[in-house]
Amino acid sequence: MQQRIGLLGDIHAEDERVATALALFAAQRCDQVLFVGDIVDGQGDVERCVTLLRGANAIGVRGNHERWLISDTMRTLRHAHHRSDLAASNVAFFEALPATRTIATPRGAMLLCHGVADDDMQRLRADDDGYALHCNTALGQVLQAGEHALLLGGHTHERTVRRFTAREVLGSGEGSLLYLNPGTLARLDTPCCAILDFSDDAIQFYELEDAMHAARSERVPLP
Repeated sequence: MQQRIGLLGDIHAEDERVATALALFAAQRCDQVLFVGDIVDGQGDVERCVTLLRGANAIGVRGNHERWLISDTMRTLRHAHHRSDLAASNVAFFEALPATRTIATPRGAMLLCHGVADDDMQRLRADDDGYALHCNTALGQVLQAGEHALLLGGHTHERTVRRFTAREVLGSGEGSLLYLNPGTLARLDTPCCAILDFSDDAIQFYELEDAMHAARSERVPLP
């Protein structure tokens, strides 16, 4: 079972940062690399991103931006990619990405997704409370099912480590879900990546403001 996992948040074609993060993960002897989607639509080389992810045997899911690319919608977005401009093999790579995956971890099953479960547009933030949680149907369904101990998602571009309980989301119940969001590689936000280390029971974030260098940042114990 994987003890140390490299985590990539929303990528948005940042090929140089993907390369830097993957080199870090290799140096830190990560057992696996996971990504949460939104590989396309950005200012870097999206096809190099795919080559790098494939080379690292990374496992991931599609985001809303891959869904839009495949259906040729929302292509008026700034820095949008078009499937007609991409190699057929890379379009096939995006088409093959599932909406969710389940990953076995020492803490139990982890749901890998982009937003929350099948809803790739559902946002989940560190400061969500009250009404925002009660209205998060996707989160409530995951908690109610009780099949996953962790959820690894993205979409918000905000690094997050937080435990959500059934009581605060559904109003009752004893279950809980550890939510992790590794942030984003997008250059206009706060680029970062992370290593989830079950042997250390913590997640270590690394800043990628300099695309060619990963700087150790905050270490967050897993709650």
